[in-house]
Amino acid sequence: GSLKCGTLSGCTSPVDLTHNSTMAADLSGKDQERAQFVFSIYDSDGTGSIDAADLGGVLRALNLNPTCATIEKLGGTKKKGEKKYTMEEFLPIFSQCKKDKDQGVYEDFVECLKLYDKAENGTMLGAELSHTLLSLGERLADTEVDEVLKDCLDPEDDEGMIPYIPFLKKLMGMA
Repeated sequence: GSLKCGTLSGCTSPVDLTHNSTMAADLSGKDQERAQFVFSIYDSDGTGSIDAADLGGVLRALNLNPTCATIEKLGGTKKKGEKKYTMEEFLPIFSQCKKDKDQGVYEDFVECLKLYDKAENGTMLGAELSHTLLSLGERLADTEVDEVLKDCLDPEDDEGMIPYIPFLKKLMGMA
């Protein structure tokens, strides 16, 4: 899907771009390689830079879950063409977002959805999942929820129940 906003949580600290080299040095060689690979995919015109409007997509492709507000704080823009980032400028942003402890991880999301698992069997009402996405945290629009559910959700059973673990794995790119 083309969903632009994270739903449950994200990194929240502002980035101080004056410490580029030390922040990028905090990343392991493997993280830097992954970042370069994803960066190269988003560098569609081959200029060695990515559009700031794609910052959220790049961070999410690196398995981070920043909110829209966080992406904006980190220097992301809503419109293409307003700002560009080189790899050197992107690495400290990636490092800062990766370090943030407020970011939700898979286990956090499982615990959250377990609250709706009345039978304690790994299922919840599909309608409750939809309601949760529409009303909690960084709210999604109806069309965004429809897209997420269509892309990630297994069909409901006869009682309207859905298995939430496979949903989360697909949503977070772990399936």
